[in-house]
Amino acid sequence: MARVLIIDDSPTETYKLTSMLEKNGHVVLTADNGEAGIVMAQKELPDVVLMDVVMPGLNGFQATRQLTKTPETAHIPVIIVTTKDQQTDRVWGMRQGAKAYLSKPITQDVLMAAMAEVLR
Repeated sequence: MARVLIIDDSPTETYKLTSMLEKNGHVVLTADNGEAGIVMAQKELPDVVLMDVVMPGLNGFQATRQLTKTPETAHIPVIIVTTKDQQTDRVWGMRQGAKAYLSKPITQDVLMAAMAEVLR
């Protein structure tokens, strides 16, 4: 199964996502802000990153752009998982290099389908 890095400043959201992923056999790594997430991604090279947008410091759009534009991490698919569900947010997230954009709250089925899609 996949090694998944969750970058989210909400312990509740991180817990929910971790539960869904572990139930499906994935290994979970976590970071609670964009800067720590980038460092963790560079060190651990996970199979996929689940990225929140609204975080203190480096936001999810900025962190996604850094990960997808840096040669060492550009191959790692980023799925944005956020409460920001406007069409402009979705377009902007995809322009930063995200492979999928999911709006919270998400269901396990939606998450697993997005993971399967980006891990092909």
